[in-house]
Amino acid sequence: MMQMLARYTLSRLLPILVAGSISAVPVFADVIARASFGDPTTRYDHGVLGDAVEWGSLTFVLTDGTTRRVILPQSLVFEDTSPRLADLDGDGSPEVIVVESSQTQGARLAVYDASGRVAHTPHIGRKNRWLAPIGAADFTGDGRLEIAIVVTPHLSGSVQLLSYENSRLSVVATAEGYTNHRIGDAEIAGGIRTCGPQPELILAQMPWHRASPAQMVALHLNGKALSPHSFSAPFTAKNVAAAQACALNPR
Repeated sequence: MMQMLARYTLSRLLPILVAGSISAVPVFADVIARASFGDPTTRYDHGVLGDAVEWGSLTFVLTDGTTRRVILPQSLVFEDTSPRLADLDGDGSPEVIVVESSQTQGARLAVYDASGRVAHTPHIGRKNRWLAPIGAADFTGDGRLEIAIVVTPHLSGSVQLLSYENSRLSVVATAEGYTNHRIGDAEIAGGIRTCGPQPELILAQMPWHRASPAQMVALHLNGKALSPHSFSAPFTAKNVAAAQACALNPR
């Protein structure tokens, strides 16, 4: 209940100035400074993040102080912890990365800019199937950011690196059997670190249960595959933070 109230309260702190559909405006005015979810809803009965509340809208605050709001149809919700900002196309203006879930087809990753949704992956294909974002970094070394996600982190643990180009998301590399979330946890664990020549994903090797620790691994891009290196320390919040600070390294 406290988690639900906290999520609801935070959504009400941001003023809503513009509602409904978003129209394109000149690029110089389209820089997103921050984003937040709003309009809490219980219309999607999954509760993977520990409560029955998901989100029905997404609000952008631009650098010029104006606010824009995207309202999802009843068939969709934002099933996510918070929006993530990353400049995926390198134009100096960040995009917003979120998880959208369908009442019948489960989750998909979506990318927004100030004009609205500009790209998305296919839905997983079944209700109550979810994906957990990890973050974004330049894994390929081409100067552009790729998005890292775990598709069905409680089932197959399919890690995907996605490139964003010309308003399309394409799979660059995959790995199976890793996770960053347990059912009922309010937050997504793990993350990205850069302690060498290329970024690495910090994840748990499946299975990851509350009753027993999981192996912590670092995944780096090797061609079209993600290669794991194991840590001697287990996957905990403290050890993840140490790994991201480069104070803890794979054995």
